[in-house]
Amino acid sequence: MPDMPNTPVTVNQNIRPLNTKINEKGNLEISGCDTVDLVEKYGTPLYVMDEVTLRTIAREYKEAFKDYKKVNMMYASKALMTAQIAKILHSEGFGFDVVSGGEIYTVNKAGVNMEMTTFNGNNKTTDELLLALELGVGRVSVDNFLELSLLNEVAKSFDKVQKVLLRITPGIECHTHEYIQTGHLDSKFGFDLVQIDEAIELILKEFTNLEITGLHAHIGSQIFETKVYYDEIGVLLREMKRINDKFDLNLNEINMGGGLGITYMESDCPPSVYTIADVIKKSIKDHCEMYDIDEPVLFIEPGRSIVGTAGVTLYTVGSSKQVPNGRKYVAVDGGMADNPRPSMYGAKYEAVIANGKKEEKMQKVTIAGRFCESGDILIKDIELNSPEAGDVLCVFNTGAYGYSMSSNYNRVLKPKMILVNNSQSDIIVKRETYEQLVQNDCLL
Repeated sequence: MPDMPNTPVTVNQNIRPLNTKINEKGNLEISGCDTVDLVEKYGTPLYVMDEVTLRTIAREYKEAFKDYKKVNMMYASKALMTAQIAKILHSEGFGFDVVSGGEIYTVNKAGVNMEMTTFNGNNKTTDELLLALELGVGRVSVDNFLELSLLNEVAKSFDKVQKVLLRITPGIECHTHEYIQTGHLDSKFGFDLVQIDEAIELILKEFTNLEITGLHAHIGSQIFETKVYYDEIGVLLREMKRINDKFDLNLNEINMGGGLGITYMESDCPPSVYTIADVIKKSIKDHCEMYDIDEPVLFIEPGRSIVGTAGVTLYTVGSSKQVPNGRKYVAVDGGMADNPRPSMYGAKYEAVIANGKKEEKMQKVTIAGRFCESGDILIKDIELNSPEAGDVLCVFNTGAYGYSMSSNYNRVLKPKMILVNNSQSDIIVKRETYEQLVQNDCLL
């Protein structure tokens, strides 16, 4: 595959949201909203989502694929799912990859056209499948033999034929963390290539309430490589050609997942949206010519690259500890419950003191969370402007997998989330209350 030409910088290649600056007070400002004022108004920890950044990356994806007419943009909801986020992305023409009953319920409540959803996941429950078909989910990406049987029975109970994609493991490994690799052969997801024919025979002969329309694969997350996308398309089209010839079918859909990386640190160099679009379109062209087949309907499922850069988290600095001849720990009022990624797999972030100070006096410190775990460290050895109790810390690129993976560990309340745009801020997720925290508890 030849190298792609240089392409414009896209949002996923930025560390900070668009329209981020230091204002006349010396404070960090996002889309006209002073972050110190936001903290005074809403408290901390506080998730902040920038609407301009979110809509810009969505439009960059649409623009990058505009000359491929048979493409469907499907936001990977697991990265961040709230009703308002779904409403915004739906207004930008996105459908949704959903992986649970909760995500299905949320996008439906947001007014999404459910035909524009694909239900994915490796162990869907009967109740979730019932909900999916009741609400009219467009496609179910079937992951295993048990699910084929369950889904067929559910579809039969609704007296309908449900469109399905067959999720396969293409045998492609990308250089990312092992926890977020999904396309290699030793994976919990999907049918191995040697199992595909058996699954199709079951659909054609026994599970007649299912209609297979194509293949689905996903190779991982936080991907910086481009050739893996080229190779993945090749596997999908090769298998589709083989299946159509062997079973006299007319499959014409491929869902290639998502996984494009974002810039968490200055050293990160993810490709632009335009670069991967060029790679994907070239692979489709090359392999369609190779196999003498028509261009397929393409589904692509970006998640992290859509919401990651648009989000920051604001904390208030609290206590600190200087270890003799060692690190200085600076604690904030959040941590692993609102962002478990550093504790789970060593994720790294950039951050700044958001409130202006009279002089710049940089110190190397380690940002510790407030939770009762030694491993609750948000950022190790970062240079910050002399952090003190009461300062506001802004951690960048937390839009993806912060709120969506948050917990009530130590019975701490989940944070509020706001949306900022044009000097305005609005609450899109309320801060949890203690009464909500205990509402499902039962006293005997």
